[in-house]
Amino acid sequence: MTKQSRSGITPDDPNIVWHHHPVTRESREALHHHKGLVLWFTGLSGSGKSTVAGALEQVLHSRNVSSYLLDGDNIRHGLCRDLGFSDTDRKENIRRVGEVAKLMADAGLVVLTAFISPHKAERQMVRDMMGEGRFIEIFVDTPLTICEARDPKGLYKKARAGELKNFTGIDSVYEAPEHPEIHLNGQETLPALTSQLLDALEPYLKVSL
Repeated sequence: MTKQSRSGITPDDPNIVWHHHPVTRESREALHHHKGLVLWFTGLSGSGKSTVAGALEQVLHSRNVSSYLLDGDNIRHGLCRDLGFSDTDRKENIRRVGEVAKLMADAGLVVLTAFISPHKAERQMVRDMMGEGRFIEIFVDTPLTICEARDPKGLYKKARAGELKNFTGIDSVYEAPEHPEIHLNGQETLPALTSQLLDALEPYLKVSL
């Protein structure tokens, strides 16, 4: 009997097979003149990850790099609108985002994701989906005190008042990356952070044509 999952059918169902198509990832990358990558920005709420990711995408776009930014709040308006913020729902949120990012990277895009993604296990799960050299973890390292002082959406204030439960950094843990490919000091200026990212990413984007 087929096991049921959130999506209805598990991947080991014998009626579901992977179809290989004549247009390959390599041919799509040749068309774009760069590799398909996933740039995974992680950090506390208010760390600046969405701002830095958005600034980087603007520069990449100006340099004819085909990119797309997956933002945490935007995704919860559609793809993950049925999920809450329990550990189980957070894991499913990241799994879905990882699957979408994988498809987009296979299409030859540079995918920027801006998600708190507080748990190491979930970030490793997405890394394992991508393959060697295609998942770039970017830790926007900003102290909790600074994030809380910024509080652009007033979420820390609500969490401290008990109006928000399972809020990362307050009553839910954030497991900082131990060995990210790129480690940013979130207190530096936006131009400085963008410049650091461009320098660090150059070797990853190259593709043999």
